[in-house]
Amino acid sequence: MGMSVTISAARAQDAENILKLQYLCYQGEAERHGDYTIEPLTQTLDELRADLDGGHCLVARLGDEVVASVRGRIDASGTATIGKLMVHPRMRHHGLGGRLLDAIETHFAQDPAARRFQLSAGGRKDGDTRLYRSRGYAPVVSGDTRLDLVTLEKEAAGTFVASA
Repeated sequence: MGMSVTISAARAQDAENILKLQYLCYQGEAERHGDYTIEPLTQTLDELRADLDGGHCLVARLGDEVVASVRGRIDASGTATIGKLMVHPRMRHHGLGGRLLDAIETHFAQDPAARRFQLSAGGRKDGDTRLYRSRGYAPVVSGDTRLDLVTLEKEAAGTFVASA
């Protein structure tokens, strides 16, 4: 019998495994840009722990192994910023990134303060952009031009815009 992947809130003891996964998953990004000083590769364990304490983090586990993760937080304007959606290279192309994205959106949608979801993606990374667009995200602004990032956004479910 094979194991199935489960998604749950990250625990404090997951921090080191999340950092290792982050380091693995962002190697390709660093190589593409010829810059190994990008934040995901230079973040310390203490910085990651502080990041986890200040927001919400989900992990996907295959048995006891953390094979994917996503983080987010809601700011004072009601924007739920989602970031660091990462899937272990051997687990990619099986829908795990979409499951994590759906799960963190569901978590934040339960907060009445959440008005919109926002995330950044590499403009040249068609797979990421395709996933986000398939979930209703649309580009709102270009971000870090050095890394070719674009910011995408969508309204949170239950948010209605009044018109005159």
